[in-house]
Amino acid sequence: MTPGGRSRSRRLWGLRAVAGVVAALLLAVVVRLPWAGDLGIHAATIERLRHDPLHPGDPLVDADVPSPYYSPWTVLLGFVAKATGAGVFGVLRGAAVVGLALLLSGIWHFVRTLTKRRAAPPLAVLCVLFLWGPALFAWSGFLGLNSLALTVSYPSTFALGLSFHLWACLRKALRAGSGWGVFLGLGVLWATVLLTHQFTGVVASLGAAAMLLGARPWPSRATLCRLGVGLALGLLVLAAWPYYSFFDLLGAGGDLEEIHRSLYRDLLGRFGLALLGVAALALRFRRDQRDPLVLFFALGAVVFAAGGLSGHYSWGRVLPAALIPAQVAAAVEVAAVVGAAGAAGAARAVGTALAPLPTAPARSPRRVLAPALAPALACALTAALAVGAWAQAGTLGYVLPRGALPAAVAAKYRPPWPGYRWITPWVRYGDVVMAKTFPARQIPAYGAYTVAPGYPDFFLPDEVAREDAVRRYFAPGATREERVGVLRRYGVRWVVAYPGDGGLGEGDPALRKVGVGPRGQRLYRVVG
Repeated sequence: MTPGGRSRSRRLWGLRAVAGVVAALLLAVVVRLPWAGDLGIHAATIERLRHDPLHPGDPLVDADVPSPYYSPWTVLLGFVAKATGAGVFGVLRGAAVVGLALLLSGIWHFVRTLTKRRAAPPLAVLCVLFLWGPALFAWSGFLGLNSLALTVSYPSTFALGLSFHLWACLRKALRAGSGWGVFLGLGVLWATVLLTHQFTGVVASLGAAAMLLGARPWPSRATLCRLGVGLALGLLVLAAWPYYSFFDLLGAGGDLEEIHRSLYRDLLGRFGLALLGVAALALRFRRDQRDPLVLFFALGAVVFAAGGLSGHYSWGRVLPAALIPAQVAAAVEVAAVVGAAGAAGAARAVGTALAPLPTAPARSPRRVLAPALAPALACALTAALAVGAWAQAGTLGYVLPRGALPAAVAAKYRPPWPGYRWITPWVRYGDVVMAKTFPARQIPAYGAYTVAPGYPDFFLPDEVAREDAVRRYFAPGATREERVGVLRRYGVRWVVAYPGDGGLGEGDPALRKVGVGPRGQRLYRVVG
């Protein structure tokens, strides 16, 4: 092996080792399964399906209504829980392992359809996890390391893994002119992503559109016909899904817009490192105006910008459709320009990357700058990944004891939520609990219902009345009769509250204190 070949081999193994360490870290996080965000509603969904797989009702409140959380993935998990008797959080850990495997293999699969450079897939994994911004940001469907650590068991992770495989398989099918079975399968796969996590389904759809528009050679009429039939089958699956009406979600709004307004804040702090990927996309655009990653980025950026300008802030959830192609492009371009051994090889690779170019004088600025571009691009990406990794270093706190972390890393660690397992010695499955919004996001994970849902619930017709009932119960000016009336109306058997929350006093004859939880929370039994 030549010295250049040995150097490339060392770089490749180094990249694979770093990607492997990161994957091992995420697997260790799965064991801990830190609680934050939406974990409670996903656990509650599986709990309802375990008890009644065919008619589970609302996952959060005692109401016989459909829910978009009953997706093909959660229904499968519910059947697994029922068949095996495994606990809900054990099932979620299994879901996290499957979702993580799908995601990492999906990135690998997709990148291999873009380049044959062996360094590109592990580098793409690192870019997708770390090429975000210096400010910490976590949200379902966003793949920064810290965000993924908290959401790895969510349906969004499973859906994103399927999306990467969808894009890869679609590129292969369009290129090869595959038969009917392949395109019908792609249609079902697309519908599964949309049903599993609707926001990720939009990202997947934009990506699929970009793969089609950027296909070279342009697909034949027969291939496009098969693609159209596969799309029609996907729409049929969406319409036929029995657990909720997918197309009714198109009219969702209200609180959903306000919740997502924050996605449009501090864009440079949260996502600024991805600008390096935008530079890589510019190189790709120079070579091919129909490059699929460029088209993917453009579609995502346009929808994201339209959401901010129109006040449809929930459209901000499409931002991964701009970030993912930028991150992947950075990995692919750097792997290409540093793949050749030595400065001369790098210069030749850059010259190929910039082709076709018109014949230029020997001292053309392009030819002068080309040898320096490869190491500069690689160094810039290395620095950006280091900044992104440092910003998310607090993720180590989900694996290691906080006392074992260096002080600077411990300062970045955000403790997970404590959960409400402490109420389970008394509260049984199906009991109704009166609680404010934050506890209401966690209590249903243990089988109980709450009076009002902790999250927006578009299929719940009396959602506003339920929220108003909770406010009236805890309101300082409410009378005892009003509070007792709320408890009776909703069949409340338990109340969870801090001492300063309001509501009926501890000495009221309608309540009996039975337990005390973290930070002084009280559990009261409703009597009489």
